[in-house]
Amino acid sequence: MKILIKGLKKTITELKFFYFISVIVALLVIIPISNFLLEGVQYFVDGNFSLGVAGGEEVLETLKVLVLVSFFGGGLGTLNGWLLSNCEFKFRKVLRICQLIPLAAPAYLITAILQDLGSIFGYQVTGLWWGVLILSISTYPYVFILANESFNKFGVNQINASRGLGVGPWRSFFKIAFPMAFPALITGISLMCMEVMNELGTFALLNIPSISTGIAENWIIEGNPKSAIGLSLVALSIIFTLIIFEKFSRRKSKRWSENPASKDSQGWELKKTRALLAITISLFPPIFTFGIPCFWVLLNIDQIQKGLSIELLNLSFRTISLGFFTAFITMLFSLIISLARRPNKSLLLGLITNLAGIGYAIPGTVLALSLISISSSKFNFIAICLLVWGYLVRFITISKGSIDSSLERISPSLDEAALGLGENWLGIIKRLHLPLLQGPILVGSLLVFVDTIKELPITFILRPFDFDTLSVRIYQYAGDERIVEAILPAILIMILGLIASITLIPSLEKKKLNSF
Repeated sequence: MKILIKGLKKTITELKFFYFISVIVALLVIIPISNFLLEGVQYFVDGNFSLGVAGGEEVLETLKVLVLVSFFGGGLGTLNGWLLSNCEFKFRKVLRICQLIPLAAPAYLITAILQDLGSIFGYQVTGLWWGVLILSISTYPYVFILANESFNKFGVNQINASRGLGVGPWRSFFKIAFPMAFPALITGISLMCMEVMNELGTFALLNIPSISTGIAENWIIEGNPKSAIGLSLVALSIIFTLIIFEKFSRRKSKRWSENPASKDSQGWELKKTRALLAITISLFPPIFTFGIPCFWVLLNIDQIQKGLSIELLNLSFRTISLGFFTAFITMLFSLIISLARRPNKSLLLGLITNLAGIGYAIPGTVLALSLISISSSKFNFIAICLLVWGYLVRFITISKGSIDSSLERISPSLDEAALGLGENWLGIIKRLHLPLLQGPILVGSLLVFVDTIKELPITFILRPFDFDTLSVRIYQYAGDERIVEAILPAILIMILGLIASITLIPSLEKKKLNSF
């Protein structure tokens, strides 16, 4: 009995310490967001709220881009999700995997490449519609992945029944599949809009007024923090509106499908013209985001040697080291928060840990502005620490989501059995949870690593003096119309992006119900 009581006391002591650490970690993530909100409210109360001279136009143009990208990108993701899930045509399996390729190339890189090709072939790439096209193709995989999963998982029996009644594929889509997949599609479109809100390079290169460019210009170039904070508050209002709308749509659109998994489900077979049209539609996004850059590299193959230098090696080493360090810190913090939440269901801890996971929804320019405010007014942080802190706040959502989804699949009865055998909670984490989480830890860390390398707004604003990364160098060369000199950095970023895309293939395939 004494041994049991002693062990119980030890476990409680360890858990309290673990909870304390997890709260500190979560607060570290929450502080930049809460600090900015408090300062923004103070500005508003004091009557200092301002959007600047061009603020109104920047807000309107941003809203216009969000609506158009939602329509075109969301429509393309939904259409390809349906074609590659419920229709049968040649090369369908390969094309389904190729839909992840747009995640490999950041929008600002595609923009810079298209502008360079435009200068070669005599056309100008600038303006709103080019921005809508590039951002729609670059972000549409968010909708496609969720649409593909929903069309595979739900409504199979209903679609088979409709086929037996002679209902065609498009009528089945609009009457059955689309309504059942609607919540997932809204989630995907919300993620697209959040990525658009975070974009800086594409808007700047195409001369499109936007909230992101407005924040950067007001703060860095014009030294006008009042207008920068005003635009940041508008950006947060748009983001929170997207989050609320997504949650509301999910609640109002609950639909269930009995026996969603069915091996007898078959796709509509497309032939001749219809098959060719389906292949063309499915092939367009990967060609646009990977084929065009490859063509650009081949066109400038003789320029590659100019980029080979010690500076490029230093730049690459610095970028990769920053990515690895950020991935390690972010994954470590995610494990602490998620594992502390598993045995403790308290409302306070749940609220804090959930708030720690919303950083990805906050535009990078807004996070950078908040961290600059913290460093200048309250503490004196080393610039590189501030940069890593910004990455941590933004990307912990990715790693934490990977850990949380995997922990949900580990039965609580395993924890109870280990506790019954006399193991303490830290021992359960070491011997049970961590071995089972090796795959999600690797995937989550890789995604954070690649996103860190591709990230532009936070890096561009928060980086120390003379501390460029691959993404910043590409953006600078593009702005100076010297994008050809950035061929090797562009190749490195695309290769790393492809590696991250490959890690998502199992999640795209594992819920596939049909085998055509």
